Amino acid sequence: MQDNLEFLQWTKRFWDQYYPGGEYDAVARRKAAGGPAAAAPAPTPTSSSRTSGAGAARRGTTPTTAPARSVASVRTGGIATAALTQELNALKDTVTGLERERDFYFSKLRDIELLLQQACEADPELEKDEDGLIKQVQAILYSTEEGFEIPAEDGAVDDQETF
Repeated sequence: MQDNLEFLQWTKRFWDQYYPGGEYDAVARRKAAGGPAAAAPAPTPTSSSRTSGAGAARRGTTPTTAPARSVASVRTGGIATAALTQELNALKDTVTGLERERDFYFSKLRDIELLLQQACEADPELEKDEDGLIKQVQAILYSTEEGFEIPAEDGAVDDQETF
């Protein structure tokens, strides 16, 4: 229900912003747009024929809220939009590459961690040696940056959702 209301509000705002007012002349619009011209222009109804019926439609009464865009502003917007789209695509490619690299190095570290765990399970004496290679590698693997906190594993998760 809310979506329908929002869509109708958007449609009204769009109409108010871009409707120039007055009668719609399709032939003139096609000529201005460079489209194919009609064989004969349609006759425009007179004001008496428009208002003669009781159920006659009122046209051209919706006020415009913004001036029509000029051709120069549309061209500039198109160029700016194209530049921003190109920049966005470049950033997306960069993010994709960085994610791929992150996943690659994470999988390498995970493999090293699994090898160390298997070695400790096979020979528990390796884990008891405080200055051993395994302890040093584990210290590097499990070290954190200053200010970084490892999240608690007790299951206390904040279930509040943000919309």
